[in-house]
Amino acid sequence: MTKLQSGMSRRYFLQVTGSGLVTATALGGSALQARAEPYDTFTWISPRGTLEVLDDYPYWSALKMGYFGDLKTEMQPGPSDGTATVKFVDVGQADMGFPSPGVFSFAIENGMNLKSVFHMGARDTFSIAFRKGEGTRDLKQLEGKTILLGSAAWQSIVDPMLAAQGVDITKVNYVEAGWPTWATALAAGQGDAALSWEGLRAEWIANGLEFEYWLGVQHSTLPANTFVVRSADLEDPDRKAFLEKYLRGWAMGLEFGYLNPRAAVEAVYEQFPTFASNTGPELGTTSILQQINVFRGDMENREGWGWHDMSSWQAFFDQIHAIGQITKPVKAEDVCTNELIAAANDFDHEKVKADAEAYQLSEEFAAIDVENIQAHMFDNAV
Repeated sequence: MTKLQSGMSRRYFLQVTGSGLVTATALGGSALQARAEPYDTFTWISPRGTLEVLDDYPYWSALKMGYFGDLKTEMQPGPSDGTATVKFVDVGQADMGFPSPGVFSFAIENGMNLKSVFHMGARDTFSIAFRKGEGTRDLKQLEGKTILLGSAAWQSIVDPMLAAQGVDITKVNYVEAGWPTWATALAAGQGDAALSWEGLRAEWIANGLEFEYWLGVQHSTLPANTFVVRSADLEDPDRKAFLEKYLRGWAMGLEFGYLNPRAAVEAVYEQFPTFASNTGPELGTTSILQQINVFRGDMENREGWGWHDMSSWQAFFDQIHAIGQITKPVKAEDVCTNELIAAANDFDHEKVKADAEAYQLSEEFAAIDVENIQAHMFDNAV
């Protein structure tokens, strides 16, 4: 993680709350600026306020299998504020964030000089959850209705998704119901729908929350979450070389998970035993299979893990400019880059395959029928 200079130059300063949590706060056009020096420990920050999820399975798989080598890395949950993942990278308190495209657009709009370097979400991971019997394929039915969010920042996710489906977003109401309570609020009858995403569907089932879903993976062509860094880091040869090695570890973890999803779940569960006991092998495998579908996307038309489809990103930026989410047009190639993708995917694929095939599953996981789960992945879709 980079050290900070005392000079303030852009948009946010850091504040320590009463609980000791470091947060980023707006400061009228100035921010702490990072020195251009080698990373001490490279810090990745979550957009969710927690790491106890299956979404980050490529990292835990790669860590377990030694794919990061001697790189010094760490994962941080960050605050539950939906925009913290870009704010912390901007001011140098983290080195890589994982924002949704909507939150990334917030960073662009607010002058943060960040760039997307590894597009994790090749398919649109986001969905709209409804109570049983209330789901609809026509999202125009949400006009005049209330959508529940875990964070107010998530409106930047939902607005373009709805607009792309012909919804008049000025007629949609949003309520911030909090993390992780927005799903239970929907189940309790508060609001008409809620934002969800692939992988989370399975976790909600684990908690007894059964909904119907309009699924972005089936109906949307918009991009999903991506890895962003400070643009200046790409101009530093040492940092760029580090990023290539770091992303290679993620790509190897993605490949390993695709080849042996149950082993990837086990890697996550070893890190978080309580989460493991609450979720279990079957729902964990279901969650990870949903996410693999998102992360892999249409791989035969991609140039490897993390590759940006610039046409999809451009359509997204055009959409959010049309609805006023950003005030100026954005050219996808200016804020997204594939310059690290070839190096990230330049690994020994046969070794990863051998690792995945040789992995000894626990008895519980060996009993999980992956093909049966895949056959029923979309049973609760409308």
